[in-house]
Amino acid sequence: MPDKTFTPEAVFFDMDGTLIDSEPAWHAAEIELMAEFDYAWGMEDIQFCIGGPLSKVGLYMHEKSKRLNTPQFFVEELISRTSELLKKNFPFMPGAKELLDAYLEMGMPVGIVSASPRSLVDNAVFALPEGSFAVSISSDDVSRTKPFADPYLAAASKIGVNIENCIILEDSQTGIDSARAAGGWVVAIPHFITPTFAPRTIVLETLLQVTPQDIHNKIDELRRTL
Repeated sequence: MPDKTFTPEAVFFDMDGTLIDSEPAWHAAEIELMAEFDYAWGMEDIQFCIGGPLSKVGLYMHEKSKRLNTPQFFVEELISRTSELLKKNFPFMPGAKELLDAYLEMGMPVGIVSASPRSLVDNAVFALPEGSFAVSISSDDVSRTKPFADPYLAAASKIGVNIENCIILEDSQTGIDSARAAGGWVVAIPHFITPTFAPRTIVLETLLQVTPQDIHNKIDELRRTL
C-alpha cells in the first residue's frame, strides 16, 4: 500500500479531443473531402478513424473512395483542411485549459503528445504562452505513433522523467492504448467510445471543474487497490 500522496513527475496531454476540441474540424474536413468522392462520411466512419493514426485514416479513405488517388493524398488533404479550420477557430475542450493552467501554476512539467503531424501540434503550442509545454511530440517525431508507446516514452525521455510516475490524459482508444503501453497513470476522458477496463486507469466524463488534486486523489484510491 502506498505510504504517501501521489504527486506526478510530469503531466502529458493528448491534443485532439483532450486538450483542444479539434474533432469537429477533423470531422468537417473528412465530410467535405469524402463528399468530393461521392461518399457520405458518417458516424461509423468517424468511430473507426477517431484517434488516428493518420496513415490508418488515409488508407481507410482511399478504400472508401474506390481507391482513387492514394492514401497519402487523403492524409495531406486532411491535414491541410483541418489546419485551415483550426486557424479560424482554436477551441479548448471544457475544463482542459483550466486544468493545464493549474498544473503550470504548480510548476509541474507539462507536455503535449499527439498522433497529429508537427504542423498541427504547433498550432496548439503557439496558441498558448511561450514555455507552457516542457515538451511536444508529434507523429513526425517518432518512428511509431499511437497506439504504440513510443510517443509517451519519447516525451518522458526528453524531459528526464519516469513515465510510470506521470499522468497521461487521453480521449480515444488509440491514445489510451498508447498511454497504457507506456506505463503511465492514465486519465481517460472518452468521446464516442467506451474504454476497456485496465489497471492504472481512471475514467472521467469531463475535465470541467476538475482540479489536479481531484485527479491525484483518484489515483491514490486506485493505488490502494493495486
